[in-house]
Amino acid sequence: MLNALEVFTTVSVGVMVGVEFSVSFVINPILNALPGDSGQLGRAHGGRMLGSVMPVWYITSLILVAVWAIAGWHDHGAGLVVTAGALLVLSVVMSILLLVPINNRGKTWTPDNRPADWKQQMNRWDRLHYVRVAVIIAAFALLVAALV
Repeated sequence: MLNALEVFTTVSVGVMVGVEFSVSFVINPILNALPGDSGQLGRAHGGRMLGSVMPVWYITSLILVAVWAIAGWHDHGAGLVVTAGALLVLSVVMSILLLVPINNRGKTWTPDNRPADWKQQMNRWDRLHYVRVAVIIAAFALLVAALV
């Protein structure tokens, strides 16, 4: 049963990493290259859509890692799993304190009501998101290392 939990958790975190990586390096560059207001409208829609899904995914992944750490406490990779969990906690804290406030503003913007500095706010979100992606990639790598 522990093996199934380990694999399920690793796959869940890995897919989450893939989604967040694609936001940073595929979706947002595409949206930024669109003409006119299309990119800003796309980012607002993405903020609404992913803003409702990703918190559940992050918390679920963190819970799965915590269960793995407890259930496999005496296994050789327990320290790696605990460290991965700490990194996921960091990513959640970063999200709540830094990224969510920007996202909550951005998801309501339209070309008619967006602030003058909306591009700077989106650039700040992007920079913070790159850091969060690096953190969750590190957590994922530690989970994979704990499996072997």
